[in-house]
Amino acid sequence: MKVAIILLAAGGSTRMRGGDKLLEILDGEPLLARSARMALESGAGEVIAVTGANRAARESVLAGLPLRIVANENWREGMGRSIATGVAALPADTRGVMVLPADMPDLTSALLDTLIAALPPQAPRRILRPRTMQGVPGNPVLFGAAHLPALAALTGDAGARQVVAANSENLCFMEGAGEGVLTDLDTPEAWAAYRSRPVSDKGG
Repeated sequence: MKVAIILLAAGGSTRMRGGDKLLEILDGEPLLARSARMALESGAGEVIAVTGANRAARESVLAGLPLRIVANENWREGMGRSIATGVAALPADTRGVMVLPADMPDLTSALLDTLIAALPPQAPRRILRPRTMQGVPGNPVLFGAAHLPALAALTGDAGARQVVAANSENLCFMEGAGEGVLTDLDTPEAWAAYRSRPVSDKGG
């Protein structure tokens, strides 16, 4: 039984005003490729990338990587539909699934591995989420196998928030995560600010 990662790469980048945040170059490679490589370097048994908007360009970035690509034809319906599309492609022996946004440049494979290691084999209802030293919850979120039916039924743009909210008694936090669990780059301004940060402020 293994943990799978669903890499969310289907959104329309509407706040980028014509650009594609996942194709922005960071440290010499597109953000999407960087996120996919980080996921593949973790201990997850499988990585499934869900594509949608700008599909041809994004899938070309992922070409040659040892992951599965699943197209969400209904990506305009929101993140929930993308999660459901990825869950539908999971193998039957999946022990848990990590929902990983592709637009978070400061996440690391070490952080993903810490979450995976914290999922007990006999706790299918467990939900794990990183939380900063200030107590702010971030991403990614790891769901035990018991939540797969609820994730597969998601629609709309709230992602998996309703599944987390409905199972608060099963939610456990990985404390003391860095600010990287909050950093996503959705606008040209966010990209400009991120690129102007000192190197010592990035990562984690």
